[in-house]
Amino acid sequence: MKPLATLLVAAAALVAGSVFAVTPAQEKAFVDAYRSAFVKKDGKALHALLYTVGADPMAVEMYQMMMAADFGAKLTELRLAELTADDLRRLADSKAPDGRTMVMPLKPVRKLIIKTAQKSANGSSTSSSESFVAEHAGRLVIPVPSAK
Repeated sequence: MKPLATLLVAAAALVAGSVFAVTPAQEKAFVDAYRSAFVKKDGKALHALLYTVGADPMAVEMYQMMMAADFGAKLTELRLAELTADDLRRLADSKAPDGRTMVMPLKPVRKLIIKTAQKSANGSSTSSSESFVAEHAGRLVIPVPSAK
């Protein structure tokens, strides 16, 4: 029985390590893909960064809309950041506008911080948003929540 327990512990460690082991190359590829799609105003390429398996259809629509909302603005900051204790609390207490509990299909490992600025004849404005980022099949994605 002891070899089986050792094997299970080793397998669990391997799985846990692969979930949390985001590489600098994965981070760079993700940020570069997001930046390129945003600058080109390529909604299809941005939407390809979403992980929508099992996602709530209204959440998918909202995520897609939010990704393209700042097209035309200048990207002033785009980076991945570590999750904070506050982020983890928000994940645990996520609710849809209609009160349903929402859950992430993949465990987030980072958050994407996006800041934009826009100037016009009427003045200027800035915007900032955050999205959780998870690893799936060796690449980073933005998981869209599902209703619980």
